[in-house]
Amino acid sequence: MTQHQTTNLSSKDNGYIRRFTRVIEYIYAHLDEDPDLATLADVAALSPWHWHRVWQSTYGESIVATVKRLRLHRAAADLSYTDLPLSKVASRAGYGSQEAFSRSFKQSYGQSPSVYRAETVLTKLQPVLGGAPIPSLKGTNLMHDVTIKSLPSETLAVLPHKGSYLQIGQAFEKLIGMLVTRNQIGQSGAMKALYYSDPTRVPEDELRSVAGVAVTDGFAMTAPLEAVETRGGDYAVLHYKGPYADMQKAYRWLYGEWLTQSGRVPDDAPCMEVYLNNPRDTAPADLLTDICLPLKPAA
Repeated sequence: MTQHQTTNLSSKDNGYIRRFTRVIEYIYAHLDEDPDLATLADVAALSPWHWHRVWQSTYGESIVATVKRLRLHRAAADLSYTDLPLSKVASRAGYGSQEAFSRSFKQSYGQSPSVYRAETVLTKLQPVLGGAPIPSLKGTNLMHDVTIKSLPSETLAVLPHKGSYLQIGQAFEKLIGMLVTRNQIGQSGAMKALYYSDPTRVPEDELRSVAGVAVTDGFAMTAPLEAVETRGGDYAVLHYKGPYADMQKAYRWLYGEWLTQSGRVPDDAPCMEVYLNNPRDTAPADLLTDICLPLKPAA
């Protein structure tokens, strides 16, 4: 048992959590399909007259907006980490033409798909060139602000996630639904994630992480939520601005450039990400995240 008390939820509360969870899992499993409100009402086991109003009131966006956001997030990952032709990326994102996809992607990410992909290729070339300067397209940022901060230990209410780190959003969607349904959203603080596995040596489907939210002592920690204590101490905090799908470049720079020249040594604890704004109402190019790398005390 933790210091938090476990409470019994009403059947209504449990029911809505299950409904939201089924819809979220269905959306992720059928991301290539256009959302059908009647089908999703059936998945949620709610009246088609009312279920979408419940969803939008809980999550603050329509199902159509949710699917569009998730598809563009996947498209950004496709551009960064695959060689899929732009026409295929556009099709997977649900667009009938490459031109329509390019307009939508640029509106959300601030760059055309071709420029976004080209900048990713340039960044990947940096280690191959031994750190030598390479030509950069406008908007490319290979340097980041890093500050060493002493962060206190705190309690997170978390949901575990196993698999690609790019898919941890699914756990956050479920977490938000639970907090709203349980009337606990006002008792929670910043959204945070802990990443336990090294993606350079652990297979993607075996990666372990948790999606969490900071809570105080009065928070009722009820299953499936789990309490996790974060490590207190020094962290190298990289203030990152940009799409979540593009964050791997910032990690590569933090480990390969900053850490090796800093004179500091990483501690035996997971990296933590702190999300400073909301992807539902913020363009991907304007998302703010603090990447926190734990450090051993300075010698």
